[in-house]
Amino acid sequence: MNAIDTNIWLYAYDARDPLKQSKAQELMAKLEPLVLLWQVGCEFVAAARKLEPFGFVQEQAWDALARMQAAVDAVLLPDSDMWPVARDLQNRFSLHFWDALIVAGCLRGGVKTLYSEDFTHALDIDGLQIVNPFLSL
Repeated sequence: MNAIDTNIWLYAYDARDPLKQSKAQELMAKLEPLVLLWQVGCEFVAAARKLEPFGFVQEQAWDALARMQAAVDAVLLPDSDMWPVARDLQNRFSLHFWDALIVAGCLRGGVKTLYSEDFTHALDIDGLQIVNPFLSL
């Protein structure tokens, strides 16, 4: 299974960087199976506010989230067992809290590859491969 981090979902709707926008849209269209982490959906709507000055308003963010949800094979929901996993990951890999939660969600949900530009490319975290799709740009 594959997952996409919040920043890449945002690039798909951010026309300020056409290369990253195109790459993000291409990635979203080709990855199978693809899951959406509940946290990523929440972060997407919250972070989309920074796109409002460029014409991407909050209502469009909610509509985009609905399309994201329809495009994936599953939405991975959090549970309280993720906190100790995230704590362990944060300690072992020096991850930020929110990044540790995303990785914990991926690990608990059976995700094998997480696409993100927020981590070290090709990092392996307990079997989860991190891929930065923008390195070739």
